[in-house]
Parts: sequence; C-alpha cells; structure tokens
Amino acid sequence: MAPTTQTDSLFADGISVRLGGRGILSGLDIPPLPAGALVALLGPNGSGKSTLLKALAGLVPARAARLALGATDLRPMAAAARAHYLRYLPPGLPADVHLSVFEAVMVALRARPGAAPATNAARRVAAVLDELGIAALADRYLDELSDGQRQLAGLAQAMVHEPAVLLLDEPLTALDLNHQHHVMQILLGLAHERRILVVLVLHDLDMALRYADQALLLTHGALLAAGTPAEVIRPDHLARAFSILARVESSSLGHPHVLVSGLADSFHS
Repeated sequence: MAPTTQTDSLFADGISVRLGGRGILSGLDIPPLPAGALVALLGPNGSGKSTLLKALAGLVPARAARLALGATDLRPMAAAARAHYLRYLPPGLPADVHLSVFEAVMVALRARPGAAPATNAARRVAAVLDELGIAALADRYLDELSDGQRQLAGLAQAMVHEPAVLLLDEPLTALDLNHQHHVMQILLGLAHERRILVVLVLHDLDMALRYADQALLLTHGALLAAGTPAEVIRPDHLARAFSILARVESSSLGHPHVLVSGLADSFHS
C-alpha cells in the first residue's frame, strides 16, 4: 500500500446518533482512516455499524466534534454534497427498477455535477463493468437479475463516480463464495492502486483477516478495538463482542481463520 499522510485521512470524532428516541452512537471516536486502506467494520447485529456509515454519508441526523476528509470539513454538507467525496452503497438495490445495468450506471454517472461528455461517459461505464467482471450483464435489466448481480451493479454505480471514500454496507451478503472473493480483491485493488479509502461492513471475520488493512470492532455503539485485523480479531475481543469462545489459526496455505469452539458464558447470563 502506498504511503499515506494525515492530510488525506478521514477523521471522525465524537459521532452521536439518536434514532427513534434511542441512542445508537454516543460520542464515538474512530482513529484516522487513511486513503488507500481497506477498512473492515465489524461487530454484532445492532452494534451501530450501518448507522456509522450512514452518519458519515450524511444520511441520518448526527452530531460530530469533527468529521473531515483531510482539510475538508464535511459537517456543514448535506448528503448530496458529501456524495462528491463519499459514496454510500446500501446492502442491495431495489428489485423493481426496469433499467439495464449499463443504463443504471450511466444514470448514476450523469447525475454527478460536471459529468463527462456522453462518449467519455460510455467508455467510463464500460470500463467499470469490465473491471467488476460484469460486462456480460450490461444489457440485462436490473429487475431480471439475482440479488448478487444487482449488488455488483450497485457497486458499479458507486465506483463510476471515483469517490475518495467508498462506504459499503454488507456488500458480500447476496454474493456466492466466488463473487465474495472476487469483490474483495477488486476493493483491495481500488484501495491500494487508486488510493481510495474503502470502509465496508463485514460479518465474515475470515474475509476481514484475509483482505482488510485495518479493522474497527463496534459493540453497543462504542468502539471496542481498532488496528490491524490480527490486533482486533482476538479471542478476548470476540468473547466480549460476540459472546463466543474462538481462536484464530492459520490454514496450510497460511490464511488466518476464526475457529469457534463454543459460546461464552456471558451469552447465557
């Protein structure tokens, strides 16, 4: 990964979100996240992972002591303005949109202020589809695709904007095992080669161990651990966050895996 500096990092301090009268995040501080990093956002259901992504994107009401991309203060910006810097991708695209994949990505690109001329835009869309390995889906309609194929089309819509930060909420959920690794390798390439900061919610800890540069582990709306995946995905952290007894071991190929041996006592209390 190319060297990074604080000047191109995403800063988020004192993030607080209340939804429906309930506090989801309360004064959450995360370490600076540098350009060129693939960051896995981990934690049990209800820990605030998706809310954090939406707060960064300006999609839910949030307060922050600091929210900046380098020297650019994001706090005064509405979601539409922030989208120039940060692109948020929800878990899945709507199933009832009757546009071809090419048209859907083109619409996303043309919605950007100062969009490229039509010829250049078409080349850009084709290049993104090819990079994601879904060029064969260009003429297929979104409402005819599988959930996994629509998720890849949604990723293409986000990528075509070439944002500084990609915020991906469970991008692997609807994908088969082959496409999960395919997408993770693409995201890692985007981060390292284009210096895009990629922050994604993951439930698969093995994927985080294998591909992520950094990891953030949330529980009850607070940050339990941050650092490299090996520093974060530890038996004591897994017991506290997920109430499981687990350890990390390496396979014969050297890839780390989480092995769960049982439930922690706290799960039953």
